[in-house]
Amino acid sequence: MEIRILQLIDGAKKAEGLTVIIDVFRAFSVACYTFGRGVKRHIPVGEVNFARKLKEENNDYILVGERNGITLPGFDFGNSPTQIIGADLSDRTVVHTTTAGTQGIVNANRAEEIITGSFVNASAIIRYIKQRNPKIVSLVCMGYAYEDEAEEDVLCAEYIKSALEGKVLDHNEIKERLRQDAGKRFFQPESQGWAPEGDFDLCLDFNRFNFILRAEKNDDGLFYLRKIDI
Repeated sequence: MEIRILQLIDGAKKAEGLTVIIDVFRAFSVACYTFGRGVKRHIPVGEVNFARKLKEENNDYILVGERNGITLPGFDFGNSPTQIIGADLSDRTVVHTTTAGTQGIVNANRAEEIITGSFVNASAIIRYIKQRNPKIVSLVCMGYAYEDEAEEDVLCAEYIKSALEGKVLDHNEIKERLRQDAGKRFFQPESQGWAPEGDFDLCLDFNRFNFILRAEKNDDGLFYLRKIDI
C-alpha cells in the first residue's frame, strides 16, 4: 500500500486510488455530526449559488455552510458542529458548501474512491482502508481556504498514515498541540459567533463515530455522502 499525503486543491486534483479528503476544522467533522443527528442525505457542493438553487427547488432542504469561516446569508446553519449537535435533522437533506473541504470532493476527479477525513471518525477510516487494501491511498489536507496548509489536517493525515503503518500517535498530544496553535481561534471572543469554543472539542472528539462517509456521484451529477458503518 502506497500512502501519499497531498495538500490543498492541487492535491485533490492529483489524488489517486482511495482518496481521503481531510477537513478537520470543520467541514468533515460537521458532516459526521449531521449523520449523528439523523440526516437522510448529505449533498456536498462547491458553489454557494448552486447550494441556494437546490434550496429553491427543494424548500425542505437544509443549507449548511460558510465562506472564510462565516455563516452564509440565508443559510440555516454555519459550518459548526456546535450548531449541528443540537439540531433535529431526522430524515432531512443537507446541502453543504465550504471554503475548503467540499471543494476537495468536487475536484478529486482522478480518485477511484472518495471518503471524508476527520478525527471524529478516524478509527473507522483506518479500518475501512485496511479492509479495502488499495494499492494507493491519497490523504488530501484541504487546509485554510484550500490555499494554505492547516496543521490540524496535516496531523490528521499523519495520524491515519501512522496507524496504517502500525504506529500510534497520542490523541492528547495532538489535541494540546492544536489548542496552542491552529485551534486558538476557537477561544477568541471575537470568533464566538462563527467559530464557538465548543467546535474545538467537538472536532477533536476522537473516534466518536464508527462510520465512514463515502462520496458517491449520482445520475443527477451530484455527490452524496453515504454513511457506511465500520
